[in-house]
Amino acid sequence: METLSQKQETPSPERQNFYRKINGANVTPLWEVLHSVVTAQPNTPCVPYLWKWQQMWSWLLEAGSLITAQEAERRVLVLENPGLRGKTRITHSLYAGLQLIMPGEIAPVHRHSQSALRFIMEGEGAYTAVSGEKVTMNVGDFVITPSWTFHDHGNTSGKPMVWLDGLDLPIVELLDAQFMEKGEGQAQQTSQQATTNLARFGNTMKPVEYKARSRTSPLFWYPYERTRDALETLKRHGEMHPCWGHKLQYTNPVTGDWAIPTIGTFMQLLPAGFSGAEYRSTDSTVYSVVEGQGRCRIADQVLEFGPKDVFICPSWMPYSLEASEDTVLFSYSDRPVQQALDLWREAIT
Repeated sequence: METLSQKQETPSPERQNFYRKINGANVTPLWEVLHSVVTAQPNTPCVPYLWKWQQMWSWLLEAGSLITAQEAERRVLVLENPGLRGKTRITHSLYAGLQLIMPGEIAPVHRHSQSALRFIMEGEGAYTAVSGEKVTMNVGDFVITPSWTFHDHGNTSGKPMVWLDGLDLPIVELLDAQFMEKGEGQAQQTSQQATTNLARFGNTMKPVEYKARSRTSPLFWYPYERTRDALETLKRHGEMHPCWGHKLQYTNPVTGDWAIPTIGTFMQLLPAGFSGAEYRSTDSTVYSVVEGQGRCRIADQVLEFGPKDVFICPSWMPYSLEASEDTVLFSYSDRPVQQALDLWREAIT
């Protein structure tokens, strides 16, 4: 019996005439393309790649001298997967970019239907304001901008601030659900600090009268200090996973589900000398190095990473992680979407 992976024979002249006839009515025969559409394993054009911080930092500063945050609206260098150049995405389903805010600048207020995460990589003292609440950000902090919420960013410190933007832009685009609206003025009026938000939702409790209006976490600021302490406690007392060491998932504290319904977010600790077992999953994963040094072995490549580097592990490609010293990695993927659709798979080899 012929399998889907077998090469198709050249169609007979009669078939070719038939195909030309139906093509004029925008019809195509499935049997001519089935083998390339339904494949035995995920077939992605995405490739492994690593963006070195040293190079990106110099380019970000150069961009800062060429265009203001107000002119650009968002001064970002997009990290495009080499297999998806020109498509403004790091995987088929996710976007990644490094955003720079210079001292004294404001990235104007706007909102969009895409959900966004901010993972802070450089600087301290800049802020983001979300729906009237302001948070001052530091390296390693994870901040959420929920879908269709007004937000602006500003830098009141004396040094440049850089963070990794992660958005579900390709997913929203696929569904033709992309909307964007600019706000009035440069910055929104803020009435509360993020410490209030942290008090409400960051201590395994919630206000009695709270009723969720969204599946996105009401806690929009996850300070790195708390996450790092949790990982260190697991290192001392918890059992280490053979593939990813000590790994935690960011959650919605009210529901226990994903912090963002379309983007899974994680933080993990690889102890010094860690050499992980080979792992693969259907969700392409974006990694950002917070601390430490190590390498990712994937396909026929070895990606040597250090602090603030960003790298990508595409869908279903086996990879393993190693650490030369205690290493902390932030990561995000489209796992929530895949799990919601009963598509997600993983394998440990």
